[in-house]
Order: sequence, then structure tokens, then C-alpha cells
Amino acid sequence: MKQTELEQRLIVLLTPVIEHRGYRLVSLRMHGPTLEILAEDPATRRLGVDDCAVLSRELSAVLDVEDIIGGAYKLEVGSPGIDRPLVNMEDFVDFAGFEAKIELDTPMPTGQKRFRGRLCGAKNNEILLDTEDQGSVALPFRNIQKAKLLLTDELIKHTKTKTEVKENGTSASC
Repeated sequence: MKQTELEQRLIVLLTPVIEHRGYRLVSLRMHGPTLEILAEDPATRRLGVDDCAVLSRELSAVLDVEDIIGGAYKLEVGSPGIDRPLVNMEDFVDFAGFEAKIELDTPMPTGQKRFRGRLCGAKNNEILLDTEDQGSVALPFRNIQKAKLLLTDELIKHTKTKTEVKENGTSASC
């Protein structure tokens, strides 16, 4: 995903703090005076409210010392949620079979920039998507402006199944 220079600097600064806690940075974006950070526990792909609070305090301390934002800002730390953003190639592979919305920064040769369909994985730096209008399309990963899963009954069921598997200590293929 495309990031501003400030967002890139913030990622470099804050990723070690997030990883030290055992979490993974999902996304970081600055919109207006708000710095939004989504993180997750790699095992559960979630982040609890208490974990968000602890992480927020630690990140805030680092941001106050480094002062790279320059001015007042609001820090929001959260979990990506069920209808999470898709930000790296691994996400598109892990969530193959689920519905997603993808927006490109430059249109495809057909002129289309926005796509909706079922993820079919990734190959050769392209995201494979099965759409109702155009059938199968291959979208260049480098051109993705934003992408997220769509909240569907199927996704909710999958998320509940994964939670039950983690709690029971057993594994299942999905």
C-alpha cells in the first residue's frame, strides 16, 4: 500500500515497539491530525481492548520523545476487525475465498479503478480476484490504494471457527 514519507518514518519508528509486545503492525495511516494504528496478535489476528490500551501508552511515549509528527495529533490504536484492511501479499493469500473491495491508484486499461469480488490469492505480484462483471482479473499489487474484506456471513463464520480452534488447541483446515 502506498504511504506518505511521514507514514514510512512512523512505521520504521513504531514497528519495533509493536513487535516487542509480540504483535504485528497491520496498518498505519495519518489522516488529518489523527494517527491510526491497527495491530494484531499474529496467532489470533486480533487485539484486545486492554492490549490496545497498553500499546497506545507505549507508542505515545515513543512519539512524544521522537516528536516526528510536528504538532498536535490524536493517536488511535485498534484491532483490524473482521472486515479488516488487506495490506500485504500474505493477507490476500490468507483470505483467499472471501469477498473484498479493492481500489487502485491508477485505472486498469478498461478504465476501472474499483473492484469487488472473491479473492483467489496472489501470483507474480498480482492479486487475483473473481468479479461478477468481468470474471477473473489480475490487479497489480503495487497499484492498490486500499483493499479490505467485506463483512459477510461466511467471513463471520470463518472467524468464529478460527477462534474456537485456537481456544480448543486443535487445528483444522479452512
